[in-house]
Amino acid sequence: MKLDRNELSKAVRTALSMSAVAAVGAVGTAYAQDQNAAQGNQQPQTLQTIVVTGSHIRRVDLETANPVVTVDAAQIQKAGAVTVGDLIQQLPAVTGSPQNTRVNNGGGSGGTFANLRGLGTGRTLVLVDGHRVLDNDLNRIPTEMIERVEVLTDGGAVTYGTDAIGGVINFILKKNYQGAQFTADYGISDRDDAQRRGASFIFGQTSDKGSILAGVDYNKFDPVFAGNRNFSKDALYMYYGNIYAFGSSRTPQAHPYLTTSVVDSTKVSHPVSTGSPLDACGSAIAIPGPGNTQAGYSCYTGSDAYNYQTLNFDLTPQERTNAFFRGEYQLTDNIRAYMDVFHNKTTSESAIAPLPFDANSDLVTISKYSMYNPFGVDFGPPTDANAVTVTNANGGTETINAQYNFRTRFTGAGQRKGEFGRNSDQAIIGLGGAFGQSNWQWDLNYNYGHFSTIVKTVGDLVYNQAFRNAVGPSELINGVPTCVNLGPTGTLAGATPIDGCTPYDIFDQSSPAQAAILAPYQAVFFSNTLITDRTYNASVNGTLASLPAGDMQLAAGVDYRKLHQNTEVDYLTQIDQDPNSPGFGGCQAPQSACTSALEGGYTTKEAYAELYIPILKDMPFFRSLNVTLGDRYSKYSLAGSTNNTKIAVEWRPIDDLLLRGTVQDVFRAPTIGQLFTPPTGNAPTFNDPCIGLTASELAAHSNACQNVAPGATFQQLQGGLAQTTGVISGSVFAGYPLKPEFGKSFDWGFVYDPHFIPGLSVQADLWRVYLNDTITTIGAQTAANLCFSNNSSPFCSYIHRQGNGVVHYIDQPTVNLGRLDTRGVDAQLSYRIPQMGWLPGQFTAWVQGTYLAEFTNDEAPGTVGDQVAHVAGHFYKDFGSFPRVRGNVGLNWNLGPWEASWRTQYIGHEQVGSWNPAENENGESGSMLFSFRVPTIVYNYLEVGYTVEPINTKFQFGVDNVFDKQPPIFTQSNTLNGDTDVNTYDTIGRFYWARATVKF
Repeated sequence: MKLDRNELSKAVRTALSMSAVAAVGAVGTAYAQDQNAAQGNQQPQTLQTIVVTGSHIRRVDLETANPVVTVDAAQIQKAGAVTVGDLIQQLPAVTGSPQNTRVNNGGGSGGTFANLRGLGTGRTLVLVDGHRVLDNDLNRIPTEMIERVEVLTDGGAVTYGTDAIGGVINFILKKNYQGAQFTADYGISDRDDAQRRGASFIFGQTSDKGSILAGVDYNKFDPVFAGNRNFSKDALYMYYGNIYAFGSSRTPQAHPYLTTSVVDSTKVSHPVSTGSPLDACGSAIAIPGPGNTQAGYSCYTGSDAYNYQTLNFDLTPQERTNAFFRGEYQLTDNIRAYMDVFHNKTTSESAIAPLPFDANSDLVTISKYSMYNPFGVDFGPPTDANAVTVTNANGGTETINAQYNFRTRFTGAGQRKGEFGRNSDQAIIGLGGAFGQSNWQWDLNYNYGHFSTIVKTVGDLVYNQAFRNAVGPSELINGVPTCVNLGPTGTLAGATPIDGCTPYDIFDQSSPAQAAILAPYQAVFFSNTLITDRTYNASVNGTLASLPAGDMQLAAGVDYRKLHQNTEVDYLTQIDQDPNSPGFGGCQAPQSACTSALEGGYTTKEAYAELYIPILKDMPFFRSLNVTLGDRYSKYSLAGSTNNTKIAVEWRPIDDLLLRGTVQDVFRAPTIGQLFTPPTGNAPTFNDPCIGLTASELAAHSNACQNVAPGATFQQLQGGLAQTTGVISGSVFAGYPLKPEFGKSFDWGFVYDPHFIPGLSVQADLWRVYLNDTITTIGAQTAANLCFSNNSSPFCSYIHRQGNGVVHYIDQPTVNLGRLDTRGVDAQLSYRIPQMGWLPGQFTAWVQGTYLAEFTNDEAPGTVGDQVAHVAGHFYKDFGSFPRVRGNVGLNWNLGPWEASWRTQYIGHEQVGSWNPAENENGESGSMLFSFRVPTIVYNYLEVGYTVEPINTKFQFGVDNVFDKQPPIFTQSNTLNGDTDVNTYDTIGRFYWARATVKF
């Protein structure tokens, strides 16, 4: 078929106009990656073959077996997007808990990541022009550089390799650009915060020998503080079906309380010293204000809790600079050279409440001989010094080792902040061309990237010997508070001063004088992680044979990839590598900051092939029938080898209807982070299964409940749910070998473009994915539950209890463990409404939606105590939001220089937690099972634009979240941030933006 240049352009534009743009403008089939569509040739030419995301085969067809949703540059601009991260996350196929810039606690890196099918951001592959990128942050791709984004919504592991399980995000960048463009952007929320500023400049030049394109991009976002939004200003908790502003027990008011370790199996009441305030309170007391006498204390109540929410972020601050260059040059008629270079620098910040302190878990003893301790007991880890004689439940007496603990919050040290500096650079250099006059093409390229993250943590303390001395024994010597070493009898008699040490009153956080004493123990911790990725690729594609139904095409290639990660940490946070030094030995920081240096890498060797076979053509009920076969062999230096295949079928019974289906293997090798991430402390919510058990019950669960006393309560808060300390680590540090996870992906669908309704396109796909041996981080609750259910479980070794039975910490290594199953339906429709005299302008309407029929996580198949979570339609703490229905609806309008768009995002209702006690996902703090419904949330977006042709300038104005819809309340019982699911719902509210774009 021959077309002149104008006809070719019209044909492609017509085909592409039938496409719709997910989440912003229309939905439909994919655009083409066509590296040969060079402009400037006015000669008649053959319609060029193209490569559609999901395949390496070059074809003329735009609609293939691959379900691809496309977002083009015009629709990105209509959405007012400075970065495309939030826009991609609004696709209905994205669900679960994708990281974004609203995530403060556990985030703050400034990155936004895709989570297709809710399978995890690590199971969604990100490409640039078909090449892997090291940093999957969607915000690092400059919007003005993007021609379109192609989103493959079924597995692509056979085509692209590991990680492409949930799907593929492929950024197709501009080519053959001529001219220059400057864009300025400004936005601000309805509450005068979340201010954003952005600017970009690009320029390009194209000739018959090649092209260049370069530019810079800058944007900055101010934060939204949680205290400035009603839904997030208080730390809210569910308790027996009601919402309360409980806050945290780690309060700047002193919070002493008592736990016990019983010598025998007899349950005893709380031992107390005569005259202690604990006599009246029974367990916990608090200071209502400054003072160091027992008379200044009162029984601890919920009103004493600390509201840690106020100074947190609902939107984290971030600043981002991008620079980019791409060039292509025709060396000979058959050989071209190309190079793409990208640079990104992002700075961002997280902020959480001042450092909490727990004398027990932080292994710090507040001496009973401290001049500021009015209670006459040591607070902290159990010691023989606290042995007391008590009356047990049988009326007898016995001696027990009582543990008095103390919690507070170091408000004098100021707020904790994480300051992130992320830098990434990537260069893709290659040669490509044709073999003589044949249609066989070849490509050789080298893809290099490095990505570094420097984290500066402020607001922590160093629990070194000097600090321990400051809260240790002390007395007035010559009227001066002085730290002392105890005398020969272990008392203050004969005590000797400690030079250079001033006693610290940890019981009085409101005193500026005490804050000054605390200052020398404040520390700034640093960590630096550098990842490098080197990939070498060679590929060929062309016609193997001409068949009656068309040309049989082959694409094949080989890859060699080398990854390396090096993490360096502050020596003060370093954990001893000595296996005889358990837990956080050697670390002088709070447990949440303790970590370790670690370095390592691995290599991958792969070979792949894809064969396209046209079977039938131009026959009754078989306008076309094509089959594509694929195979990929992968060998990993640290995870063995795997071979995976796919088959895809396209059948057109009539010209207007395409029926398609794909069945393929999916797999995922352990990532560099899953292997070599060093241990880091966290504070997972935890419901101890050993609380309140009898002696016989404890004996049956001895490994899970070591040292736990019969009837133990451990003074946990809000009816049983508390925070413990977890140690997350990659598999190498934990000594746990990993292998690839594997499964299958299925997709059956159709595309219908009826010729009798011009401008209408309808498509739908049934999809299913299952995955075995999933690579996951063991949760603290999971480890405890599996051990409790099976006393000989290997997970019992991950639980570390102190002598009194209280959990000291729980290891959370990365392991191969479970199975995931998910299935659902995608549906899309777009309609270019015919122009009519009474309806001025051109209208295009579109709808896109996903129905989630199943998302099942089998925690540990075949293991005693295995737990199966049916997540579809629910929010679960360990998984995120999985509403059954998500969708987008929109209407675009154009009339001369004017254009406008209205877009609606639909997030269906879901249930927080589960009524099923076997799933261990009760939706509240407390032993009472409770679950509640989150309503459907609908967001609306408006944009209006006007182009001033004489000055080549377009002005735009837009409003996001037009009706100022506030996010639903999940409470802190279920989430870590802002009382809501910030991964899913908007926390800014109504937002105004304006943009001007000038072309030269």
